[in-house]
Amino acid sequence: MPLHAPVATGVTLSIVIPTFNEAGNIGELLRRIEACLQGVRWEVLVVDDDSTDGTADIALALGVRDARIRCLRRIGRRGLSGACLEGMAASVGKYYAVMDADLQHDERLLPAMLLALSTGETDLVVGSRYVAGGCVEAWSPTRLAVSRMATVLTQRLLSVKLSDPMSGFFMIRPEALRQVADRLSVKGFKLLLDLVASSPAPLRIVELPYRFAARRSGQSKLDTGVAWAFLMLLIRQLAVQFRTRFAKFSLIGGSGVLVQLAVLFSLQRLFLASFPVAQTAAVIVSMVGNFTLNNRLTFADQRLRGSRFLGGLSRFAALCAVGAVVNVVIAGAIHRAGIDRISSAAAGILAGAACNYLTTSALVWRS
Repeated sequence: MPLHAPVATGVTLSIVIPTFNEAGNIGELLRRIEACLQGVRWEVLVVDDDSTDGTADIALALGVRDARIRCLRRIGRRGLSGACLEGMAASVGKYYAVMDADLQHDERLLPAMLLALSTGETDLVVGSRYVAGGCVEAWSPTRLAVSRMATVLTQRLLSVKLSDPMSGFFMIRPEALRQVADRLSVKGFKLLLDLVASSPAPLRIVELPYRFAARRSGQSKLDTGVAWAFLMLLIRQLAVQFRTRFAKFSLIGGSGVLVQLAVLFSLQRLFLASFPVAQTAAVIVSMVGNFTLNNRLTFADQRLRGSRFLGGLSRFAALCAVGAVVNVVIAGAIHRAGIDRISSAAAGILAGAACNYLTTSALVWRS
């Protein structure tokens, strides 16, 4: 979703609040926001998914009395991420904040988030329940366990370096949002996770602790639909990550073949080395080169250094030997089935490359 550059309105902070049936909370939240942002030029965009309890009517009435409050009522559209993105697309502030309307996010953190973002050294500030000093109030052990499990899954599978990637409370620079907006899903419920995982360049992130309060009124939106949306987001991000990394891994592997042939030719022609010696040296040079490039490019976010580099190199060599065996076995089996040599060899190469990628990404560059 394309986002415009903020216009020069003098508004410092735009706060986007997605709502659905939050009539009992929205008025109190807006009162609290006004109280904690004294001296700050702010606006609030309530993005309501056609609530049945009059939430939008309350927000519109408040907006009549206070021009800083606006309400965008979405008809026939649902989804937390889409609501947040539409709200930010309609914002005019220098910075964008997203928070829920259920009074569980601590609005008193907004000034500290704004201060951290205004230094120019941060792209994204996240309100975290799990960083030191943060906590969760009045959650059942089951709810807390589900949240922790989802956090661990995203950290391990997507290499997202956030203590609370499931947070819905954050503040972002518009420039950082614009560079990733077209990659985001408008159907999900976890915009922060999608935003961080989809960013083409690592974001400069600061996490600030806060107390996640108990809901005062209304009902939680957490249900099987939200769980399914989270699962789909996880699968989509894994697929994107696999395609991107596997493409880099394969290109580096292809360049390694050229390096191996160049070293083999040079050693035999220039230094008169025997074929076994030249071939051994060429394989070693190619393998070290492949590992080094993959370490710096394909798995840059999990780069190995020092002693871990040497340990990773030894595991990489051993696992690539397994991939070579897979290559030969698959190619041979396909050729014996009556397929031509070129197609059989290509299938073996693809199988070997996939084996190398899957095993090395799991056992060499582990999160």
